[in-house]
Amino acid sequence: MPTKIRLQRHGKKAYAFFHIVVSDGRTPRDGKFIEKIGTYNPNTNPATIEIDMDSAFNWIKTGAQPTDTCRAILSYKGVMMRHHLYRGVEKGALTQEQADAKLARWMEEKAAKVESKKTGLTDSALSADKKRAQAETAANEARIAKIAAKNAVVVEEPKAEVVETPAAENTDNA
Repeated sequence: MPTKIRLQRHGKKAYAFFHIVVSDGRTPRDGKFIEKIGTYNPNTNPATIEIDMDSAFNWIKTGAQPTDTCRAILSYKGVMMRHHLYRGVEKGALTQEQADAKLARWMEEKAAKVESKKTGLTDSALSADKKRAQAETAANEARIAKIAAKNAVVVEEPKAEVVETPAAENTDNA
């Protein structure tokens, strides 16, 4: 019986949520499964992945074949790295202590990358909010200046000019 590690879809329409399961390769996608080893929620940024590392490692070690997406998820969480190091220990290329140290270092680096991405996302969101607020303030000030300029221009009424007329000449012929 060939076993597969694959995603099982749950959740609402257009809001998928997946269980990571081990199942017989011949069963349908959402059908029977042998063991649930984790969950994957792609709706968050970064995606939320919870996985039982030991169980996933044991299934990979016994020959379960992950699908492409599950392979990427297992790789992201370090299960494939652990399997790679395990194979190196089996072949005698390194000791178990060296493998554990490499895995711990890799996990720390991965956690730092994820944390920097999270802080980068929050920083970019805050800077976008600040830019939007500054643009709105500038637009409001421009509108206020335009209205003030319009109100400042008072239509001047023409002043009645006093025209001095020369004194009337006496045209009386007396």
